Amino acid sequence: MYEGAHAEKKHGIGRSILSFIVTIAVVVLIAMGLRTFVFQAYEIPSGSMEDTIMTGDMVFSEKLTYRASDPQPGDIVTFADPQIPSRTLIKRVIATEGQTVQLIDGKVVVDGEVLDEPYTDGKESWPLNSSFGTPIVYPYTVPKGELWVMGDNRTNSQDSRYFGSIPVSSVTGKAIFTYWPLDNFGVLE
Repeated sequence: MYEGAHAEKKHGIGRSILSFIVTIAVVVLIAMGLRTFVFQAYEIPSGSMEDTIMTGDMVFSEKLTYRASDPQPGDIVTFADPQIPSRTLIKRVIATEGQTVQLIDGKVVVDGEVLDEPYTDGKESWPLNSSFGTPIVYPYTVPKGELWVMGDNRTNSQDSRYFGSIPVSSVTGKAIFTYWPLDNFGVLE
């Protein structure tokens, strides 16, 4: 009787350990699936989107919206850096395929209309020297399947003025809200 109780206790402990390991594995698989297919958290390393998103803020980017539709002007998107594809950047969509972008007197003009951009805090938008050695010529018509993106902090952002338009296919998600620090918590607009 004593040996049977001892064997049953050992079997119960083994079952508990196995149950714990299976539970941890399921949680890890669910977390990986959510990260791969639903959302991604990012820490913002630079001031290119200030004051909308501050350096050090933690942001969630969701991956479902752009499976059913394309990014639209005003969306804040995450995308693969055109120069270092393993690095993710975050910028605001300014223009989509077929639209024409001009920078006139520090203002962004899309299809002949000066954009109302309260998120820039009045910072002017000027051309930048291109990263690829070929100057970006304005007016610039965004090619098919591409986007023109710019940081909200126009005086401190390497964006489409620097690397040109980006392929829609390089977009990894739509930034939806800042979750850390708590005093910056909120929906991104």
